[in-house]
Amino acid sequence: MRERSLLDLDDLTSDEISYLMQRATAFHANPPGRDLLRGVTVVNLFFEPSTRTYTSFSIAEARVGADVVALPPGSSSLGKGETIEDTALTLAAMGVKVIVTRHPESGFPYRLADSFAGHVINAGDGSHAHPTQALLDLLTIWTEFGRLAGLKVALVGDVLHSRVARSNVIGLRRLGADVTLIGPPTLVPDAMAGDGVHVARDLDAILPQMDVVMLLRIQRERIAAAVLATLDDYGRSYQLDARRLGSLASHAIVMHPGPYNRGVELTDDVLGYGGWRYAQQVSHGVYVRMAVLDFLVNGRA
Repeated sequence: MRERSLLDLDDLTSDEISYLMQRATAFHANPPGRDLLRGVTVVNLFFEPSTRTYTSFSIAEARVGADVVALPPGSSSLGKGETIEDTALTLAAMGVKVIVTRHPESGFPYRLADSFAGHVINAGDGSHAHPTQALLDLLTIWTEFGRLAGLKVALVGDVLHSRVARSNVIGLRRLGADVTLIGPPTLVPDAMAGDGVHVARDLDAILPQMDVVMLLRIQRERIAAAVLATLDDYGRSYQLDARRLGSLASHAIVMHPGPYNRGVELTDDVLGYGGWRYAQQVSHGVYVRMAVLDFLVNGRA
């Protein structure tokens, strides 16, 4: 039987998502010691640049006591014609138990998991999924409000190309939040609407109703000119600035998965806003990833 992996949040039940948030919170309050994954070898196989995710996983792996191997793309034989299946077989034969992977190809972690006799954790694949980012976002909201059920959450910007958005929508809906996707039709198609998921175009009309506003990075490397005419046009309609911050409810928080583009999806006014939670998101990432590693390898405590 294949070991359990985390490829997206639809791999988890709502109860398991809640458990991971509780476990991460417990790790934050009381560090578990470095024996949870003692003797377990984890390979970090990242084919895309990463600051937050790579560093966060590396710290999390060290804190649970894993033996960590970093395998940069240039060190992999995939560039020499080796298949994903060959790589999976080779790493498993060496005793590797967990592979954490990021890749520009949507679906890459799924193909790896199909061939690997261990656990695969998706650290971001193309524009498809980023489950541990979504978990840390959910934890940030849960820490703030003590719940997700019934909250109104807006995801603003490039939803179409955002792996973060896709995973967040799954998690938010599983825990009962009401989700609104906001942006131009080329970045937020009407077809994205569904059960508990709404599509809106007018950011100013929506903001006063929201408990959480999650801004998404405008991914210039993935967007053609035909999709987004100019950044100035985008900013006029969807940039969060001082005026729009003033329309938020007093309890509302603002989030961003990072890296954020100053002057595009937000202005510097957001960085001084009392409800700005970017630093908390980054901090929660370490504990969430500790919880995910422990859960996959050891099961529920």
